[in-house]
Amino acid sequence: MKTLSIDVRRAEPQDARAISEVHRVSWLQTYGGLIPHIPLNQMVDRRGETWWRKATCGPATLLVLDVAGTVAGYATLGLNRARALPQEGEIYELYLRPEYQGMGLGRLLFGEAQRLLKSLGCNGLIVWCLEDSEHADRFFRSAGGRDIAEGMESFGVKELKKVGFVWP
Repeated sequence: MKTLSIDVRRAEPQDARAISEVHRVSWLQTYGGLIPHIPLNQMVDRRGETWWRKATCGPATLLVLDVAGTVAGYATLGLNRARALPQEGEIYELYLRPEYQGMGLGRLLFGEAQRLLKSLGCNGLIVWCLEDSEHADRFFRSAGGRDIAEGMESFGVKELKKVGFVWP
C-alpha cells in the first residue's frame, strides 16, 4: 500500500513556477465571468514565476499545500491591512488548483494558515473575498467566518463588492 503525503509548508524559491501555475489556473477558474477578461488576464500575467520567487522572500508569509510532491495550493498571510478593523491577522489569498478542490484540502491549508497567525501572536483574523464568488463565500462561512465588513474593488471599469469574514 502506498502512502500519500500531504503537507503544508513554507514556500521556497524553487516553488515559484508551481505557485505561478496554481495562481494562473485557480484565478482564471475562480474569477472568469466575475472580473472582466482583460483586467483578469493582466492580473494573472503580472504574477509569473519571477514575481512568486520574490514573494517567497517577501514580508508576507507564503505557504504551499504539497500533495505527494505537487504544489496543489498556496496561501499568503500576514498583518491585517485594514487598520480600522480590530483583527490583527489576515489571510490575503488562499487558492487551490481546481482538481484539488472539494476534498478538504482547502480547509487544511486554511487551518494551518490560521494556526500560524495565532502562533505569531495575531489576535483575530480577516479574509476578504468577492461577494459574487459563491464558492469562496460558502467556504469561509462553513469555516466559521462571520461577514462583518464590506468594501469595493476596482477591476478596470468594473467595481465589485468584497466581503470581509472574521474569526476571533
